[in-house]
Amino acid sequence: MGTFIGGKLNKQGHPIHIKNAENHIFGFVLLNDWSARDIQAWEYVPLGPFNAKNFSSVISPWIVTVDALEPFRVNLPTQDPEPLPYLRDPKLSSFDINLEVLIQPAGSNKAETIVQSNFRHLYWSIAQQLAHHTVTGCNMNPGDLLGTGTISGPEKQSYGSLLELSWGGKESIKLSNGEERTFLKDGDVVIMRGYAEKQGVRIGFGECRSGVKPALPLSEFQ
Repeated sequence: MGTFIGGKLNKQGHPIHIKNAENHIFGFVLLNDWSARDIQAWEYVPLGPFNAKNFSSVISPWIVTVDALEPFRVNLPTQDPEPLPYLRDPKLSSFDINLEVLIQPAGSNKAETIVQSNFRHLYWSIAQQLAHHTVTGCNMNPGDLLGTGTISGPEKQSYGSLLELSWGGKESIKLSNGEERTFLKDGDVVIMRGYAEKQGVRIGFGECRSGVKPALPLSEFQ
């Protein structure tokens, strides 16, 4: 998921207080901040991921506001150990948003669900994430987009990335057409869907859809 910042900006050097953090949140989108996990594992020692995460980000077409999601607010579990004072969220809540990830294999016209999770599985609330991001004085501007990080639930089918689903590439994910995946292949399409639903009211985000294309040959850059 992604969070768009809105409201009054904070001055550089002035953190956003946890009690006021939600006043700076405009709304939410589905976000696929693509990661090449195989490259990331090689790259993050000793410098940390860079090229593994800088090549693409895709969002869904609709920004759903906090006000629209208010009926779907749910409490988060008590955090143990207790966070530092600047992270103690008086609301400590999230939203009941169903999340689904599908793969459409290269050459196929059928997409298949591989993940079903929920926004409520995040450990840290959005207010906590924003308070932490700004605690050293980072100034946020309306329109800034923050990613929540991978959203994984307690069961295997709710794990939020292929790296987790395949246990680091050790277990294949079997698709109905007989193909298997541990990592994505050229031509695969990834589709993300999300919606909140309660008492006959359903709010969706639209699809977040994008595909993998082959890398250009290195000879083109020499």
